[in-house]
This record gives sequence, structure tokens and C-alpha cells, in this order.
Amino acid sequence: MTLTVVATIDAQADHIDAVRAALAAVVPPSRAESGCLRYELHLDNKIPTRFIMLEEWTGEAALRAHEATPHFLALVAATDGKVIKIDVAELSKLK
Repeated sequence: MTLTVVATIDAQADHIDAVRAALAAVVPPSRAESGCLRYELHLDNKIPTRFIMLEEWTGEAALRAHEATPHFLALVAATDGKVIKIDVAELSKLK
């Protein structure tokens, strides 16, 4: 069963560009992962400090492998101290 992830990242106003660049940098290598079905970065049209990452993985194991990759760990390091809040929802499709 596939796993959908919606990650909401609220950047500090003075770090929007750095957070955006770090998030954008993780997209290509994440899409290249074997378990990745979808990995899209979005900007909230009403909240300029809010980024939304829409992801779909072949399963939980693929997501956990992604979280251990060098590019994901680089994202975590690059955004450390530059975000107000990160919410991650892991969703299972019902129908």
C-alpha cells in the first residue's frame, strides 16, 4: 500500500529564501529514489512563509529509507534554526 505524506514547513520570515533553496535542492534526488512515486514542492498562496511538500512513497520502508539519505539529512541541517514549525502527516488512502 502506498503512503502519502504532506509536510508543512513554516519558515521564519527572514529565512524564506534559504528554506526555499534547501527544499528545492532535495526534490531531484528524492524523485530519483526507487521508492518515490511523487515529490512536489509547493508554496502556500496566502502564507508566503509556508511551504508544502506533497509526497507519495511505495510504503513506510521507502519513506524511512528516504529519511536516512544524505540529501534529506542535508535538508534537515540546512533548515535547522530557520523554521518556526514543521508538521508531517502520513496518510493512508481509504478509497
